[in-house]
Amino acid sequence: MAINPLTSAGAMILNQSVQTLKNQMTVLQSQLTTGNKSTTYAGMGVNEGFAIAARSQLSNISAFGDTMSIVNSNIGVANTVLQALNDIGKTIQNSANSSSQTLNTAGQSIAQNTATSQLASMLGILNTQAGDRYLFSGTAVTTPAVASMDDIMNGTTTQAGLKQVIAERKQADVGTSGLGRLVITSPIATSVQVAEDVAGSPFGLKLGAVSSSLTGATVTGPSGSPTGVSIDLGVTNPNDGDKVSFQFNLPDGSSESIQLTASSATPPPTGSFAIGATPTATAANLNAALNTAIGTLANTALVAASAVEAGNDFFNSAGTATGTVVNNQATIPSPITGATLLSGAAGTDSLAVSFAPGDTITVNGTPISFVASGATGNQLNVTDSVQTLLKKIDSITGTSTPSTVSGGVISLHTDDAASLSVSSSNTTAFAALGFSTTATAATPPLRVGGSPLGSATSLVNGTANTIQWYTGNPGPIATARATATARIDASVKVEYGIQANETAIRSQLQSLAVFSAVTTSTTSTYGGGQIFALSQRITTALTPVSGKQSIQDIQTDMAMAQATMKDATARQKQAQGMLQTVVDQTETISPDQVASQLLALQTSLQASYQTTSMLSQLSLVKYL
Repeated sequence: MAINPLTSAGAMILNQSVQTLKNQMTVLQSQLTTGNKSTTYAGMGVNEGFAIAARSQLSNISAFGDTMSIVNSNIGVANTVLQALNDIGKTIQNSANSSSQTLNTAGQSIAQNTATSQLASMLGILNTQAGDRYLFSGTAVTTPAVASMDDIMNGTTTQAGLKQVIAERKQADVGTSGLGRLVITSPIATSVQVAEDVAGSPFGLKLGAVSSSLTGATVTGPSGSPTGVSIDLGVTNPNDGDKVSFQFNLPDGSSESIQLTASSATPPPTGSFAIGATPTATAANLNAALNTAIGTLANTALVAASAVEAGNDFFNSAGTATGTVVNNQATIPSPITGATLLSGAAGTDSLAVSFAPGDTITVNGTPISFVASGATGNQLNVTDSVQTLLKKIDSITGTSTPSTVSGGVISLHTDDAASLSVSSSNTTAFAALGFSTTATAATPPLRVGGSPLGSATSLVNGTANTIQWYTGNPGPIATARATATARIDASVKVEYGIQANETAIRSQLQSLAVFSAVTTSTTSTYGGGQIFALSQRITTALTPVSGKQSIQDIQTDMAMAQATMKDATARQKQAQGMLQTVVDQTETISPDQVASQLLALQTSLQASYQTTSMLSQLSLVKYL
């Protein structure tokens, strides 16, 4: 019997077995080197689909992290700027409130000089960039937010700057007579009349109220068109110490009072008028005293108020919706006032067309409803006054400048002209307020219209011939945050845009610019009074007001964006850990496990080699 060597079929089986072991060893060696189960998706196993999805999510998380890093950097720069702006505001407020009103050779106080240097700093930092992005320009990230200080203050060859706008408005408000556009006359020998020069004019002093304790005198008004007040002493002289007081409304929404006391002293003390030998002589003395007192008011507080209002006209993020002159339905109709009722019978001081229960006035989407009585919240009684309506509108718009009615004209003020929209379900009653279908605010810069300036009666659009101080995104300031958005999670976005024309920034910039722009004569009788009145207004303008946006409010918005990103980062970190575990469990392998398998495989392979070698050498002689 013959013993044959290993057959070809057997050799093939052994060779295949050895080759399989070698392939397994190659795979294990690759795993040990790379730490991965395989170099192909097919080799990863049935869970590789989950790993691929996990890797995609990990990539998104990494991108979100990069985005948040950039946004946090931008917000950090913005917060530094905002804090600097806040510090500038406090510095000028304290300076205006406490500094000496002594004027230098340029006709300005120490506080005004400080304001000039701080204004330059403020304009500079409002044009701050983070990378290649202007932070205070809204969506116009490649454009500086504000014009240069020289252009804003002094203008160019073709466009007026703030100083020119203030100077023109001063002439229009003070008037050619220096009495704030008031006319003082004596219709009869024993009377004095004070009247506005033109009905509906936005300029000058406006008669608000008058009160009198003058014995035997008859006082009428404010009434008529233009509005006037008349004091007739009659046939009896006032007693020593009797008083008459006038309250005036100024262009910036403030009010000032003049009180004159009848006096028998010689000479009469300041703030009084001499009691003459007859009522005619006393009336002449009262006329002269009014000329002096109103002239002083017009050349001090009115000049300051005019400068502030010129600042509104120039910067004009705060707009005004101005109605037309309308009369009440009194027996002798006269221009409506704040006391005019929203409904009433013929012959009374009420609107020419009454509002009725169920009517509405809608302000920026918020309705004010009219009820017969017992009004609460956003309701008005039909018997309420025009002034009550204006206060209700102001509470909805949040304006920092109260709306007014003067000379039969209602002016609705707003800090965001782009957002003001007022309409009514009762269009005829709305027209009796002086408005057509919808009242909207003017947004362009305003200039005094007409010549000579001292007798002008209107404001006109100054877009073509006035510097545009804000050069960034022109969109509504109510949506400033939305001008820069970033997705930081699959379903989460943050908004971190800022515009230099936002109320808080604009109002501070406006205050500094107006304070810096005003100069007066060092030899003028009224110079110190003008700067004192202006300093008071600047101090007030820079004082935080509840309900009005502050720089801290913008900082709070930025902090909320950062908090949102911090929360997103915490969530993503946790998700990142779980997703990485899915990937690791699917695609990676333990080095210890691979080493153990590799050792076992080496042992098996060595045994296979020995067996193959022994079988290949098998013969009959060795077998026997």
